[in-house]
Amino acid sequence: MTSRLPRITKALSRALAPQRFGPPVTHVYNPLEYAWPAHREYLRRFGDQLTAREFVLVGMNPGPWGMAQTGVPFGEVATVRDWFGIDSRIGKPEREHPKRPIDGFACTRSEVSGRRLWGWARDRFGTPDRFFARFFVWNYCPLSFMEESGRNRTPDKLPADEREPLFAACDEALRAVVRALKPRLVIGIGAFAEKRARLALTRHEPATAGKETPTIGRILHPSPASPLANRDWASAAERDFERLGVDLGR
Repeated sequence: MTSRLPRITKALSRALAPQRFGPPVTHVYNPLEYAWPAHREYLRRFGDQLTAREFVLVGMNPGPWGMAQTGVPFGEVATVRDWFGIDSRIGKPEREHPKRPIDGFACTRSEVSGRRLWGWARDRFGTPDRFFARFFVWNYCPLSFMEESGRNRTPDKLPADEREPLFAACDEALRAVVRALKPRLVIGIGAFAEKRARLALTRHEPATAGKETPTIGRILHPSPASPLANRDWASAAERDFERLGVDLGR
């Protein structure tokens, strides 16, 4: 298993490279390319191990101040640098939006969703190794889409002729991750990720060789656009985990 996740990631990046997206999308970032050293380090340290995982958490796609900057899912800069110990050189996308510059680990903006997710993991588990012994975090779609204004455009808002080949490649990558890590539970971080996991893992052959398809569930997304998340996301997420039968320990 030690090299499967980088191969899966590279295959996904290659599959997405020829795809094109039209207006209102004007810029597309692929941090699997320009932030590959940091992403590869994330996979090497926390995913590329000879152990299965109980739980795979699935996000939607990179945030402008998170994975787009650091190459790590929900990768709020301070967390990736100070808690994960990853501080790799980050390049530039082929076409950079003037309102969404890529500054890598020099970025001074904080990704709220990432700060909430990884802050919870740090408070609950203490060290990355303890968290990743049971969990892995994967973004369903690695691409970030922007409109001319700089506004983020989520993958579900793309037209069908662009969305379908994108989702086909992302579905295949998610199935490959599940085959590699053999989780008993795949948890969407938000409704979109849960829906995509259900479609990817249940409408094809069993997602894990020789095993049944894992159970699929959902936790609240930590987005600041969510009033529930803004009240106390960590407590809401822990209630969701409890409902799914996840024993987080004490």
